[in-house]
Amino acid sequence: MTEIQKRLFALQDKGYREGSIKLNPSVDPDTIIGIRIPALRALAKELKGTDAAAAFIAALPHQYFEEYSLHTFLIGYIKDFDEAIAQTDRLLPWLNSWALTDSMRIKAFDKDPARLLPTIDKWLGSGDTYTIRYGILCLMNYFLDARFDPCYLEKVAAVRSDEYYVNMMIAWYFATALAKQYEAALPYIENRRLDQWTHNKAIQKAIESYRVTNEHKIYLRTLRWK
Repeated sequence: MTEIQKRLFALQDKGYREGSIKLNPSVDPDTIIGIRIPALRALAKELKGTDAAAAFIAALPHQYFEEYSLHTFLIGYIKDFDEAIAQTDRLLPWLNSWALTDSMRIKAFDKDPARLLPTIDKWLGSGDTYTIRYGILCLMNYFLDARFDPCYLEKVAAVRSDEYYVNMMIAWYFATALAKQYEAALPYIENRRLDQWTHNKAIQKAIESYRVTNEHKIYLRTLRWK
């Protein structure tokens, strides 16, 4: 057992582990230690910038789910954009849970998200479930407000997958787009540009959102694909 694995097992919460197993059905239960996110973030903060962290990041694959989680938090601290994107690109194919992609926030990306766009295109076309999911997540987080361009809706609508965690992310993206860019996003629902399940899930999530007006919710209900 490595030193970092020993540190991780010292943080184990067996009661939390059972819930974590249920929340991550795509992950082998034997690889889940059971560690609360604040404890993992605190460990990442302690390790950042150390030789131990650098060696850990360089060592892929990992054995445990929480090692991947710790890895995402550590690369989140990388300040250089090119290094951050290279490390993110290297890690993504190893991720096997929505919880890993959705909790990953790379601070270097916040400063100049536009530099991400060519790599996002690559991620969307990767064919890898969680790489695609993270690409869509970046479009949702960075490009639905001041940086919005209608072409990003087209990029997400063009994604086709049989994977639940990809289609759920597409639905989440369009539900958020309906809250933030309603006029631009609505035609994708009116014209049934998404597959039936994703279309209906996007409407459901939009109706559940407090950011979508009641007037818009009433209309969206009429657009369900039966």
